[in-house]
Amino acid sequence: MADDLTPAESAVLIVLMTEARKISNNELKERYQITLDGASRRKLNKLEYVKTDETVRPFVHELDDKGWARVHEDMNFDSPKAKALGAALSALHVTLRERVLGHGEYRRFSEMFARPADVQPAEDDLETRVRMVYESLTSAPGTWIKITAVRQKLGDVTEAALDDVFLALSDADDVEMMPESNQKTLTDEDRRSAVRVGGQDTHLLAIGTR
Repeated sequence: MADDLTPAESAVLIVLMTEARKISNNELKERYQITLDGASRRKLNKLEYVKTDETVRPFVHELDDKGWARVHEDMNFDSPKAKALGAALSALHVTLRERVLGHGEYRRFSEMFARPADVQPAEDDLETRVRMVYESLTSAPGTWIKITAVRQKLGDVTEAALDDVFLALSDADDVEMMPESNQKTLTDEDRRSAVRVGGQDTHLLAIGTR
């Protein structure tokens, strides 16, 4: 990708992915001997890979929605100062991505690293959350948006639970789902996010169509 992540910045994203929670600079330093500050923090914040709470000291960071999507792509761990460590991180990342992209037990890192204490909402509540996320992402009812965008906003919910709710929503009178007509524009994330409806993969969602 064209974001030019350094090995250190890539490592930060991996750490935040595995922690799957808010974590302070002090804890990052104590547990991993890394910190996120200065130009790297501003860069990752601007890219919307990392969300930083600057109202507290030390700053607290967590992986943002685009960060969760970014860790599914190739990353740069090629550090001339730590070749062995970089090679190990690369191998680990490749293995994890194969488990996710291979549609095994997990299909997203946000699901793989979800904390056991996390409580998933009941299906009725989850449908409400999906509708609320849709409203937050659109300017008017009936607007077509990618299913990927909705999933990214609900990273705390399992893939299977979201699949079930999307399928239930596909039968609602005010909901429409359809495939992307220009398949070349689909990213790997879009393909993973697709919902199988009526024998075809759908990538786009519209709510409030009637």
